[in-house]
Amino acid sequence: MAGRDDQGRRPARWPVRPRPRTRWAEQEPTVGQVDAAVIEAALKRTRARPSGNWFAIAASRDVRADRPWGFHVLGRELVAWRDGAGAVTAGPGACPHLGAPLAHGRIVCGDLVCRWHGLRLPPGGGAGWRPLPCHDDGVLTWVRLDQAGEEPSPLPVLPARPRPARSLHAVIRAVGVCEPEDVVANRLDPWHGAWFHPYSFTRLRVTHAPAVGAGEAEDRFLVEVTYRVGPRLGVPVLAEFTCPEPRTVVMRIMEGEGAGSVVETHATPLGPGRDGRPRTAVIEATIATSERLGFAVARLAAPVVRPMMRRAATRLWRDDLAYAERRYALRTGTS
Repeated sequence: MAGRDDQGRRPARWPVRPRPRTRWAEQEPTVGQVDAAVIEAALKRTRARPSGNWFAIAASRDVRADRPWGFHVLGRELVAWRDGAGAVTAGPGACPHLGAPLAHGRIVCGDLVCRWHGLRLPPGGGAGWRPLPCHDDGVLTWVRLDQAGEEPSPLPVLPARPRPARSLHAVIRAVGVCEPEDVVANRLDPWHGAWFHPYSFTRLRVTHAPAVGAGEAEDRFLVEVTYRVGPRLGVPVLAEFTCPEPRTVVMRIMEGEGAGSVVETHATPLGPGRDGRPRTAVIEATIATSERLGFAVARLAAPVVRPMMRRAATRLWRDDLAYAERRYALRTGTS
């Protein structure tokens, strides 16, 4: 017998629906619906929200106890690892002795050991090396850089998520030549979905877009869309897009199959590349849930299902990073 959702409703017996075959050029154009002023106003409101100086850096599973993880944020070289108890430590990525890359070091009994001269750095710091505030929420790992200039907060701003015991998550990371606002602007343009990603979406209709002067309660996009699951089949849902902090967009399924599932898109500024242009990492967590009994089987098959989830998200972001990079080039006159 099928389970029930939080409102006591049973999910539809079969969520997949047949959809009429529509050629790409025969779709209803969305060009008349897209108002650049609405997107820019939503982006401006998003940039004004506090982040507490927190930046998503990686999937939780990518920060390990057997090897260090090297990364950049705001142009700073950083390193992260797990100590003997599994807690995350993060801090400067250059050895305080002669500047060796600590990401090339080794983890020994929870300490990071530099490969150049054997300097041993415990999680609590020492020898001129001091750890940074960091946080592991079970899906993503975060670091706090107070050079970002905001009022620091003890924890990152996290949206509500499905319960871990009833969900399955996968995380991807992709890098583009752009700034975080270009990534966020891409997600605040839901109208492009069925046109730019016809392999994934069809029958997309934006049912609510916030006005230029929208208040907090109205500051969201609502989208009816059908996810393609085959040449002539799709799963219709109602999705909500919100921005809890300046570098995050959250898509939540409100109605339809997988109600309560979320996709968190985090844009982390890495700093300039060798060409002097900015690089931004898209760190996207898909956290799926369902009341169907079959979903329990999917959770048991997570090692097989997660790569499929990552492939689907990576394909979308190959296109969306091209969109974000194009926006950055036009915005800065570097095209």
